[in-house]
Amino acid sequence: MTHDVTVDDIKRASRELSNWGRWGADDQIGTLNNVTPAHIVAAAGLIRSGKVFALGVPLSWPLQSTPQKRWNVIHTYMVDGADVHAGLSVGGIQYTDDAIHMPVQCSTHWDALCHILHDNVMYNGVPATAFGSRGPAKNGIENTVNKIVGRGVLLDVARYKNVDHLENGYAISNDELDDCAAAQGVTVGDGDFVIIRTGYQERFLARGNWDGHSYSEAPGVAFENCYWLKEKGVAAIASDTYCVEVRRYYNDGLKDPWHQVVIPSMGITMGEMFYLKELAEDCALDGVYEFFFCAPPLNLTGGTGSPINPQAIK
Repeated sequence: MTHDVTVDDIKRASRELSNWGRWGADDQIGTLNNVTPAHIVAAAGLIRSGKVFALGVPLSWPLQSTPQKRWNVIHTYMVDGADVHAGLSVGGIQYTDDAIHMPVQCSTHWDALCHILHDNVMYNGVPATAFGSRGPAKNGIENTVNKIVGRGVLLDVARYKNVDHLENGYAISNDELDDCAAAQGVTVGDGDFVIIRTGYQERFLARGNWDGHSYSEAPGVAFENCYWLKEKGVAAIASDTYCVEVRRYYNDGLKDPWHQVVIPSMGITMGEMFYLKELAEDCALDGVYEFFFCAPPLNLTGGTGSPINPQAIK
């Protein structure tokens, strides 16, 4: 199915897996509705050792390795130590100050439900015309500010397959996800935040440069994964790649067919470029692949996504 995904496959999956109206005509959070207060309370019980793993990459990493529509974080200092040394003070207080300029999706981030449209429509039937120069009328990232918390599950597919990293263009099947979970002694179910490690990011980190990181072919979930997500009832999915789905070139020029289903039709919140090395190593040591997970976005009204620093707590 990965090698011959067609427009008809996208349309069929969009129709069969649609969550439009499932949580009401005004719903703007999609599958995050799968997380209940009971899920959050149970997830809190997974904290046993107090170990905290930050899953956001340093903003200094140049993940946007080629000039495209996005750029890497521009971090500038408006007031620095030289200013202080020169005598700058306001009311007797000496201070420094800085600023950042960045696309919301240039580093570890969530995609909002207004980010991807299909046939000119975004999640829950909102038309493209509802997104103007002042932003979207619905489905902005601000709707999720208190929703992304619960049980996290790491599926370390690279380690399960006994490789440092999956090859570019490798499509992870649904069976492989289930087999990986079984080998790790963990299950995936309603309201879970599923995080997939492919080793992709670590390959670039080990070689010391990021050339090709955000535009080359990359490993990821196969198109069929959209059916797996619906079956499992997950809340959101994330990975250590820039796309989550397998990035490859399809015969008829299709790009990111999985994206075209999971966001606008299913309402899946998805995360990209997660840093998973240390969490994965710890899970391999203690055999525990579930944890309390919390990754709120910025409260950015109308945002098509948001930079984040997710936390996995064991």
